[in-house]
Amino acid sequence: MKKLLALLCTCAALSASAQDYKPFKVNLSVGFAAPTGQGAKGGVLMSIEPRYGLTDNFDVGLRVEGALIAKSFYANGQPVSSETKFSGSYVLTGTYFHQVNNFRPYAGIGLGIYSYAANKFGFTNSSDLEVSAGNKPGLMVRIGFKTGHFNMGAEYNIVGKTKETVTGKAIESTNSYVGIKVGVDIGGGKR
Repeated sequence: MKKLLALLCTCAALSASAQDYKPFKVNLSVGFAAPTGQGAKGGVLMSIEPRYGLTDNFDVGLRVEGALIAKSFYANGQPVSSETKFSGSYVLTGTYFHQVNNFRPYAGIGLGIYSYAANKFGFTNSSDLEVSAGNKPGLMVRIGFKTGHFNMGAEYNIVGKTKETVTGKAIESTNSYVGIKVGVDIGGGKR
């Protein structure tokens, strides 16, 4: 309990120090999502991320993202084509900005829940198979830069594989993807 109280006091002290930047901002981004795995097809992604600056160099936030992609599926070890479907995520983030000037490189990490839609696909000499929708915990790592209110970055979303048995066939799908995006911060900026 004492350690938790010390941690909270430290965070409060850091956020109470004089800051050159306004602490609250909302990032809106669009980009390209590239799922991992053989036969996967990339698509568009969109995200919104409210952030709060604990210091000029460190933000915490909640990223809500949606990606329209065709994931990689394997049925009995053979790659099969799948439908393009929506995948979503809710990720708590921490982002460290290396510099406090107009050009600000950054790196960050996040933990959250990744959702994926049900999907149908054809398998050799059989009718369509369908796998169910679900959720999985995941990790996100990011790098990029910010200049003024504009930012550009890359994020790797690491999510475990989904394994399911449908009508006696072992189905496996990959859920990880890389996001390349550009965005704008509303709010924040220099005081």
